[in-house]
Amino acid sequence: MAVQSGVYRGVSAVERAAERRGRLLEATLAVWADPDVSTTMTNVCARAGLSERYFYESFANLDAAQTAVLDQVATEIETITHEAAEAAGADPAARAIASVSAFVQLLVDDPRKGRVAIVEAAALPALRPRRTELMRHFAHRTAEAAGELRLSPRGGAEDELAGLVFIGGVAELVTAWLDGAVDATPDDLIAAAARSFLALYG
Repeated sequence: MAVQSGVYRGVSAVERAAERRGRLLEATLAVWADPDVSTTMTNVCARAGLSERYFYESFANLDAAQTAVLDQVATEIETITHEAAEAAGADPAARAIASVSAFVQLLVDDPRKGRVAIVEAAALPALRPRRTELMRHFAHRTAEAAGELRLSPRGGAEDELAGLVFIGGVAELVTAWLDGAVDATPDDLIAAAARSFLALYG
């Protein structure tokens, strides 16, 4: 009966598939962020301890797995930055600093996430369109946040343009920091990004 219902040792087939997908996502992140390992399906499966059969259970191909990782990181960034801003209260400067601090802390805790989402995804033609969509989404959310704080009297297209400048600038700043091209502490990044946001919408 347990076999027929798909339940094995108290875990359903759906739950087992979800667990395997999670392992493959973590493996894709690890392999993709490692400069000493080729990003291939074979290496991802080896890292996850799963066969290619299970890879295809979750993803059509390697591009799909990498896109899923990119989306997962983007969702995490959006969630933690929004929660941090909400917890900071109504002061625009405090909210900006809290939001950027949450983002930078994510990079400090797991630099792989920043590297694959901001740096590596830009280098892959198959992922570049999705990365561009996400960058524009974050730019729009930046404009919305400024509007909610009544920081900008302009509104509309000008706020959207400012959002693109902010997100693009932060992406370049993080890229340089991850590559070791700038000598900056996490606090330096936070201060620079927060000043940029307040200046653009001031």
